Amino acid sequence: MAADDADTTRTDQLTFQNPVTRYPQITPPEQQQEEPGLQADIAPQPDIGEHSYRGTGRLEGRRALITGGDSGIGAAVAVAFAREGADVAINYLPAEEEDAEKVARIITESGRKAVRLPGDLIDPDVCRDIVERAAAELGGLDILVNNAAKQVANESLEETPDEQVVETFHANVLAMFRVTKAALRHLPPGSTIINTTSVQAYQPSPPLLDYASTKAAINNFSKGLAQELAPKGIRVNAVAPGPFWTPLQPSHGQPVEDLPEFGKNTPIGRAGQPTECAPAYVFLASPESSYVIGETLAITGGSPTP
Repeated sequence: MAADDADTTRTDQLTFQNPVTRYPQITPPEQQQEEPGLQADIAPQPDIGEHSYRGTGRLEGRRALITGGDSGIGAAVAVAFAREGADVAINYLPAEEEDAEKVARIITESGRKAVRLPGDLIDPDVCRDIVERAAAELGGLDILVNNAAKQVANESLEETPDEQVVETFHANVLAMFRVTKAALRHLPPGSTIINTTSVQAYQPSPPLLDYASTKAAINNFSKGLAQELAPKGIRVNAVAPGPFWTPLQPSHGQPVEDLPEFGKNTPIGRAGQPTECAPAYVFLASPESSYVIGETLAITGGSPTP
């Protein structure tokens, strides 16, 4: 464990430990960034697994594309996949280049190939382009993680701008449709698609109605597409995170005054660190989950879901 990581990393994910105390109960100071937010600028720094994720070779030789792979859960998944032996392409907004450079460095230092693919997925052409570039630079594609998302909190539905609703559905739902459709021609039998939904799909917060609605749509998309692709040997599943400390939260994803209490209402009593979500994606991407199809795996710190 690196000295500069001591405030966030307690031990690696394979060590027996008490989950309540593996990470401290954080009290983030009130802070705000403009969208999309940089992980480099938030306090405290989230743990994406640079010093705490230890791989076991479960994805050796695989080739993954992760949208929203520059920070938060997407970055933690990218690090975990690399540590498990996969080459990884990450998509992100151009404004997030600083975070993307760090993730790419960790991937390459883990001995795997990193491909950076900046671009805004609201543009349909970008959705198709990142898939083609990822497949070309990785020599193929057999894991797709649709993780990029827009989340903006509002005081009420009346104060939620129409433009925001449209952009949220474009970024969270339409981009997922387009990226997945473009990827299908590259995915051989044995491939996996993993979509990031949310506990908000089951427990929608009033300030996040548009975001929560998109996450419910992602659940439905995942279960329907899973049935279509299962006979072809392509598995589709989803992960539903609870309150994880990522740049989404201080970049208008939560009311500023709520940040100090973020995640403390879970049964485990704290917000999750992104690296704690990554093993779920590794499991769903690996052959050991070969009979898991159409599942939504909830990682919520104990908050119940249906």
